[in-house]
Amino acid sequence: MNKQVNRPSAAFIAASWCALMLGSASYLIGLFNAGMQLNEKGYYLALLLFGLFAAVSLQKSVRDRVEGVPVSGLYYSLAWFALLSALLLLVIGLWNATLALSEKGFYGMAYALALFGAVAVQKNTRDLIAADAAYRQSPQPLPPLPTALSQD
Repeated sequence: MNKQVNRPSAAFIAASWCALMLGSASYLIGLFNAGMQLNEKGYYLALLLFGLFAAVSLQKSVRDRVEGVPVSGLYYSLAWFALLSALLLLVIGLWNATLALSEKGFYGMAYALALFGAVAVQKNTRDLIAADAAYRQSPQPLPPLPTALSQD
């Protein structure tokens, strides 16, 4: 049984990288310009890094399970716990922050965009690797031999 491997389009790859960069950069620029204490900025920075890692780790473990790659139940559960913890800690932090409601929304949306971008970039990376491996393994047709020029 041959498994068809689709290569992601260049447009989707670019959109994924743009989402990751735009979400992360917006979030970080917002933190840099915020009138928060340094420990608050560190908390939100750590949440971004933790959330990005947790989202990519969960996406990888879900994809591994779908593809039949063994993933321990403990790791799978920890990946879910880490992502849900990161999201819950962001919600709790923003709920208790002395920020304008528009600023809270900005941080939440930038965070969500960054997590989506990280998952999409990781998915594209796996798809590209799988597509390249399938291309190398599939028999490639040989080009036709050049025909001899007939001389009259």
